[in-house]
Amino acid sequence: MENMRYEYPAKRPVTRRAHVGVVGSGDLEVLLTPSPTANAEVVIRTSVDGYEHVWKSVLDRFFLRYDGAAKFELNDFGATPGVVMLRLSEAVEVSDASDASDSGDTR
Repeated sequence: MENMRYEYPAKRPVTRRAHVGVVGSGDLEVLLTPSPTANAEVVIRTSVDGYEHVWKSVLDRFFLRYDGAAKFELNDFGATPGVVMLRLSEAVEVSDASDASDSGDTR
């Protein structure tokens, strides 16, 4: 079991939580919560050791586009980089959709 932590700069506050995915064979669970800081924080717990460079590459690419101040908790059981990007994007979409529905936005 390996644990990693990364931090990225953020420009906008996130106000809603999100939960996507499941921890299971080859999958990934993502918990997104608003951050008390002005940064995005990522905490990863993975059953697969030795892939820190891959995680960093995927996260660097994701945070080139995403600027929300949120804490991401990733619980991994062997997800591929494509699944990681998909789950991160889904979590952001769920969180943003919750904000839109609260404000009456019908995007």
